[in-house]
Amino acid sequence: MIKVSEAAKKKVVELMAEDGYNSATDFVRVGVKSGGCSGLSYDLKFDKEQQGDDKVFEDNGVRIIVDKKSFLYLIGTTLEYSGGLNGSGFVFNNPNANRTCGCGESFSL
Repeated sequence: MIKVSEAAKKKVVELMAEDGYNSATDFVRVGVKSGGCSGLSYDLKFDKEQQGDDKVFEDNGVRIIVDKKSFLYLIGTTLEYSGGLNGSGFVFNNPNANRTCGCGESFSL
């Protein structure tokens, strides 16, 4: 299960509308890929279609899909949004990560 904070929900709905997606019917695709300064990095994009091996979640009104491989790395993660003075963006609070980089976009297990 992936959770979505209230701040992340508001930003997702706003960005989906700007990009021509419908937050009620389309998805936020969350994934993990090789790369980044800590070894693995997060991948976040919008998607209209679910693939055969995707896991589907809905939290706080946001529909999330995760491919089977990435799901193992993301169990229990909360997607948050920070709009502070040090920059704004989505933040992944991943309890499985042993080490993260300073920017928070990559991690290792």
